[in-house]
Amino acid sequence: MFFKQYYLGCLAHASYMVGDERTKTAIVVDPQRDIEQYLEDAGAQGMTITHVFLTHFHADFIAGHLELRDRVGATICLGAKAEAEFAFRKFGTGDRLEFGDVRIEALETPGHTPEAISLLIFDLAKDAETPYGVLTGDTLFIGDVGRPDLLASIGFTSGELASMLFDSLHERLLPLPDETLVYPAHGAGSMCGRNLSSETVSTMGIQRRYNYALQPMTKERFIALVTEDQPEAPAYFGYDALMNRRERATLDAVLDKQLKPLTLDETLAAQAAGAVVLDVRDAADFEGAHLRDSVNVGLDGQFATYAGTVIKQGQPVVIVSEPGREMEAATRLGRIGFDQVKGYLDGGMVALAKRDDLLARSERITGATVAERLAGGKTPTIIDLRTAGERESGIIAGNLHIPLNHLEERAGEIPSGGPVVVHCQGGYRSAIAVSLLARMGIEAADLVGGFGAWEAAGLPVTRDVAAAPAVS
Repeated sequence: MFFKQYYLGCLAHASYMVGDERTKTAIVVDPQRDIEQYLEDAGAQGMTITHVFLTHFHADFIAGHLELRDRVGATICLGAKAEAEFAFRKFGTGDRLEFGDVRIEALETPGHTPEAISLLIFDLAKDAETPYGVLTGDTLFIGDVGRPDLLASIGFTSGELASMLFDSLHERLLPLPDETLVYPAHGAGSMCGRNLSSETVSTMGIQRRYNYALQPMTKERFIALVTEDQPEAPAYFGYDALMNRRERATLDAVLDKQLKPLTLDETLAAQAAGAVVLDVRDAADFEGAHLRDSVNVGLDGQFATYAGTVIKQGQPVVIVSEPGREMEAATRLGRIGFDQVKGYLDGGMVALAKRDDLLARSERITGATVAERLAGGKTPTIIDLRTAGERESGIIAGNLHIPLNHLEERAGEIPSGGPVVVHCQGGYRSAIAVSLLARMGIEAADLVGGFGAWEAAGLPVTRDVAAAPAVS
């Protein structure tokens, strides 16, 4: 048996290829939308990809099932309760797919979504009775379980889905042998759970012992545990969950239309017509100089998640990047279904070399300077962009708490007429916020290194969250 995990760090997403060396056939499970790596590995192994499985309709990315169907003729396989616009083969509990020395057996495991399945993997050449591993999708993570409250679960309450999840775990997964390897679809950083480990594989025995959600408890206690205090999901999650059910354009077709070089005049015209100019350079480069009213979401971070947070679905996009990174930016937007890129500024910032009148800059400020101003009575408004959970480790006293995903709707709460400083944990989100505020006419400085740098410098920190005047 050939088995490989593919881990996409920016979306904390794991996909899998399982192949049989005797029959030279393979399947792919929960693929990302750009599928070249699967095709390359199948070719290197001399294998043909015959089937593609989705463990459920993912909300945080667009899966590559249609891409594999159209490129290599793979049969799409979904849970028995799934409904979709495209043709697919249904798999319920006990349904099997065997090819050579490999067996795939489905377990219906609803809870994160109603149609969710997990897949038992058997290496028949070694053991036909005990599964080698189980691909759990978003039902069981390393250290957590799938959240039951996402918009992917249309038609069910979070409580109903949490009840299903409890039954799935106890009736389908917990009975598996201790040595069964657990391979989930996500790791730390995913919004599909709240306590995910950075580990990407475990065993049922370890999860049975250490996963908080698998400890002995009543169903009522479990439901309360997995439905309370879940982080707010990005707005695009509901859109992606629906897109994964639909017949849609493949990524190749989308990119063929999108990757068009635009002149500066064409870029300005698109911006004037309502397009967002998305500058994907590093924060320091962006804040040093950028096209006025552009939005910064750096490629070297959780780009797709935060681009999907601050850009409205369907809003036209023009990319500004370092030359040569336009394809990467468009591809990563395509991974979450943002297919509305009109093109990219040809030459990047070089196109603005003689147009100082179009340039804007943003202030970068160190923690030491902010502390000096606070001590000297020149009190800036400090906006904390972090989540409520992040703030439990400490805050800067007197801050205004506005999470990034609520910044535009709550910008009216920011006092006018005085200096404004924004910070997150490490500096990535604060650069986004500075660019958004500038578009709204609010000048703000970016705290370099965020709260992490402030704390590391030994500057004053309070654990009294009540010290913040506006907590959301």
